[in-house]
Amino acid sequence: MKEIINGISVFLEGNCKNKSIIFLHGFPYDHTMWKAQIDELCEKYFCVTYDIRGLGESPVDDGQYTMESFVDDLESIMTELKLDKPILCGLSMGAYISLRALERMEENFSAVILCDTRADADGNEGKLKRAAAIKRINTEGLAPFAKDFITNCFGDNYKQHNKDEFEKRIAKSTTFNPAGVKGSLLAMLGRNDATEYLSKIKIPALVICGENDALTPTSIMKAMAEKISGAKFVVIKKSGHMSPIENPKEVNEAIKDFLLRGW
Repeated sequence: MKEIINGISVFLEGNCKNKSIIFLHGFPYDHTMWKAQIDELCEKYFCVTYDIRGLGESPVDDGQYTMESFVDDLESIMTELKLDKPILCGLSMGAYISLRALERMEENFSAVILCDTRADADGNEGKLKRAAAIKRINTEGLAPFAKDFITNCFGDNYKQHNKDEFEKRIAKSTTFNPAGVKGSLLAMLGRNDATEYLSKIKIPALVICGENDALTPTSIMKAMAEKISGAKFVVIKKSGHMSPIENPKEVNEAIKDFLLRGW
């Protein structure tokens, strides 16, 4: 079921009386990247996902986004749906939003799942790369950037064995509004460093990383997980940066095992 909340396209699966999980997608994708996880979990959990402002079916508005405004959107969805301490599950940019949400209101969540992401902010090199991406979109259009970026997100195994699906994902992202994509780049460029906060996280945490993730390597994510008290760290085989898509079976198993603890 689809709802519009504060302009955001929100998608709901399962019984609203069940424990809720909010899924936050990565960049530059939309809510559909979580399909395999929601299909697996919606019988026992109330699964909530949405298109982050500026991407997918959600509006672009002025295209001037920050992590704070993204968390504001998340908070408005939680309030409107009256979600009681949901589990937060984010990948890459979605996990940046998740970490900032925890910093602001950790008491409103019962557990967190962080996939293929990092806690540190962009350094100077990272900021320049995002600025160059914005310039490239301005001069060449969205398609060349989207193709190159998404190609780097996926591991070789997925690209070799799922060529049609891989091409469809590139094609879909090229249909997004360029202003929204640039807005997400600006938000990521300006995000805070959450490294020091990791040791303060008190809710249960699961950290997932694809073994061949070129954007957020396992070494970085393992170090991140070690800073979170009691966090479980799982490496997903035959996966790059998009592990929930590349190896949904192992990701689903890791999430279900984590959820069995009863958060």
